[in-house]
Parts: sequence; structure tokens; C-alpha cells
Amino acid sequence: MMGSLHARVLAQHQDTELVTIVDPDRARGEAAAELWDSTWVADIDSFDSFDAVVVATPTQFHVPWALRSLASGRPTLVEKPLAPTLAETVELLDAAEAADVPIMCGLLERYNPAVKAMFEIIEAPLHLSVVRHSPHTPRISTGVASDLSIHDIDLAVRVAGMAPVGVSAQISACHPDSPVGSEDIAEVSLRFESGLLASLSASRVSQRKIRTLQVAELSRLIEVDLLRRDLTVYHHVGADFLPGRDTGYRQQTVIDIPVISDSREPLASQLDRFVGLVRGELDKDEERASILPPHTVLDQVMKSAAVGS
Repeated sequence: MMGSLHARVLAQHQDTELVTIVDPDRARGEAAAELWDSTWVADIDSFDSFDAVVVATPTQFHVPWALRSLASGRPTLVEKPLAPTLAETVELLDAAEAADVPIMCGLLERYNPAVKAMFEIIEAPLHLSVVRHSPHTPRISTGVASDLSIHDIDLAVRVAGMAPVGVSAQISACHPDSPVGSEDIAEVSLRFESGLLASLSASRVSQRKIRTLQVAELSRLIEVDLLRRDLTVYHHVGADFLPGRDTGYRQQTVIDIPVISDSREPLASQLDRFVGLVRGELDKDEERASILPPHTVLDQVMKSAAVGS
């Protein structure tokens, strides 16, 4: 799924050429190669003819492919999570540092235009709330924490500007068609030294796709629709109960709808940054350092959930 999206963006980007698609599934690989004017192979022995590599395999295959790419000296973009475990994540990051090669993780919400606009206006966040719910899909072989929650963990850490001092989580494995041992619901709470609290809800047993983020400050609420990529700011003015026969509740709110100047597709903006890393125009050490914090917190989330269960 993600491989097909990366193929499209790589083929259409002004600064990249999609040279080869590697896929053990011949039918899928050939179809993608024909669609995007590329070449398909079932496997590959050498990376010598490529400037960079995108690893968009299922998570369990990230480490061997990324290690091969990094060992060949190729800048490597790996889909999230970087690796199935924290130890393997550190292994990949250490390998990139030792080879002095850029590595990037596909934490795509960093490049959501509405999220980027949110970071431009937030001032003193007190409460971050994210809901990331989806209908069940059998193609995901991992649980929702690594598949969905890691995006919101990453956003929470970036909003706070620090690692959390408190992590608690509850998970539930409830769908009969999910792989054994993979969670379908994850409720995560993060507490930061600044006082910020983050409540992150992920589910793949919903009947509709929901992607919403809210940041509460003392004088306003910033709401982001991650699907529609828009932003709304609410300022509470006053509230009271309606008198007499028309009893009820009346709230007065001022609503601001900021203009989002950068409306590019997140995957294309992510590729812009990867190209910058490949060309040496961006700091590869800074990029690499940004990958470990959300994966560390994800590991803490799963340990907390295991204790709770």
C-alpha cells in the first residue's frame, strides 16, 4: 500500500527518478513499474546504480533492507515505525551514524500542511488530544500502537519539545481477524514536565475514519482535521443557560480559520526533505536524532500496556 504511494510520488517529483521497484510479488511489481514507467525486479544484489533507497515493506522487513542500503552508503527513507523493536531501531540509527549516511523515517504527519500551520501558531499548549480511528483492515500485520499511535506520539513530543515524564497506556485486542498478539485499540496518556498532558486514542475497530487533533491553550482551542488538512481556532466568549420556555444552553465562540499557504501533499513534502538530505543540503545528524524519541516513547507505551494488562 505505502510502496505504491511512494512509487507515485517518486515518479512524479521534479527532482527524482523512480529507477527500480523491488517486490517479490511479480504481478504487483510489474503493474506498478508499468504504471510509473519504471523497472521491476523480484530482488536485488547491488545498490550501485541508485542514489537513494525507500524501504516501504511491511515492518518486519525494514531492518534487513535498511541495513543493506546503509551498508552500501545509500541515503535511506524507511516507513514508520523504523523497526519492530526499540533495540532494532537503535541498531539502524547506529548503522546510519557509523556509515555517515542520512536516514529518515516516514513520520508523515510532520509534513501535513495543517500540522505545520499549527506549529506556527501554538504558544502555550496545556492539553493535546488526538483521535486516530479507522475501520479494520486485514493488510496491517502489526498493532495500532506502532501503526497509528506513533504518529501522535511524535506530534506530542514535538509540541512539548521534550520527552514525557509520565507514560501510561491501555490496549485491547478484540478483532477476530487481527493477528494474534496485535492490539486493535490503544489509549495512551503522556505527561510532560511543562504541564502538558497528551491523550492519544487509536483504534481499528471504528466504522469510519477519523483523524482529529486538538491543542488547548488558556485562551483558545486549535483544532486540526488531519484528513482534510485544515485548521480552525476557537475563542470562547461566554455561555449561559437560556431562560424561560426555551431552556437550553447558549455558547458564544469566535472562530478563526487561518489560511494554509502550503497545501502540498504530505508525502511530496516529505520527499522534498529526503531529497535535501540526499543532496547534503540538510543536517543528517539532526534528522537522525529526531527519529529515536517517538520510538522510545512507543516502547514505553507498550511496556506500560503490558503491565496494565
